[in-house]
Amino acid sequence: MAGGKRAGDRSGEPNRARGSGRALALHALGITLTVVAWGYLVWMAIDLGRAARDDGSGVAWLLLALACLGAIACLFVGLLLGGSALRLLGGAGGTPGDQPPRPTGGKRAAR
Repeated sequence: MAGGKRAGDRSGEPNRARGSGRALALHALGITLTVVAWGYLVWMAIDLGRAARDDGSGVAWLLLALACLGAIACLFVGLLLGGSALRLLGGAGGTPGDQPPRPTGGKRAAR
């Protein structure tokens, strides 16, 4: 077998994704649940905003603020799960620690 710089494994097996199907399914379920919760909280915030504007009640304004914070948190968690799912699929580059370090110097530095 040739041992060149670009010699790779020639076993004929296709490359598999790094993540398992179960982990990917759990990520998809989590993304779905957070997006549905986000949509419900946004709908609730709109409804509470109308009620707060009409009534002027302090409780309605407080519930509106809580619904907005909950919607922000759901969207944030959904985006985090989406990035993690992309990493499982191998579509994202991952963190810089996942890659081998770059060689320092060059031809001139080797002299």
